[in-house]
Amino acid sequence: MKIKDGFMLREVASQTMVVAIGEASKTFNGIIRLNPTGKFLWEKLKTETTVEELTAAMTSEYDIDETTANQDIIDFINTLKGADLLA
Repeated sequence: MKIKDGFMLREVASQTMVVAIGEASKTFNGIIRLNPTGKFLWEKLKTETTVEELTAAMTSEYDIDETTANQDIIDFINTLKGADLLA
């Protein structure tokens, strides 16, 4: 899975936001704010990746156990799916 084309990160007043550009802006009418962990995962999802790869990256970057990281990643992915941001 990976982020669909037409979405990018923007820094606005020290906040990381996901915004739609180009064709995607015609159907996506919103902004998603990301915390640092969400930004980290978003960057990883710019290329095709798996939950297992995301979990490995997160546990090596942050002080978090594998079970918690995996559940947090699944929650994040479900949020992105709900907003139709994943290809």
